[in-house]
Amino acid sequence: MPVRPEEVFAAISDPARLARWWGPAGFSNTFETFEFRAGGRWLFTMHGPDGKNYPNESRFLEIVPNALVRIQHTNLPHFELSLALAPEGAGTRLTWVAVFEDAEFAEKLRSFLETANAQNLDRLAQVVGGTA
Repeated sequence: MPVRPEEVFAAISDPARLARWWGPAGFSNTFETFEFRAGGRWLFTMHGPDGKNYPNESRFLEIVPNALVRIQHTNLPHFELSLALAPEGAGTRLTWVAVFEDAEFAEKLRSFLETANAQNLDRLAQVVGGTA
């Protein structure tokens, strides 16, 4: 991304900005609880473009300002997500890694998850780039 890690981290740590880009294209979010600290809870509902609601419960495992956010998704499907930020040239390399408790589930949904995550990152780029 052509912005500094601090700018990407700000789009992750600010719930108003995070709600604008979290999730695939067409989704929106309502955050009920957002305790952005190690051990803090994150409860929210993703609203799909089809009108369905998807409750999510997570816990922040580790936060290193401008460098790392690790999240444990505590409702099904169980997974741990790491967002690592590193300066690269004039921008930021964001490494997004999700490790699912159920490897078979992850493999079955690999194509969907890869597409959804690409859309998620496109939305993040729009928010940090000022176009969304």
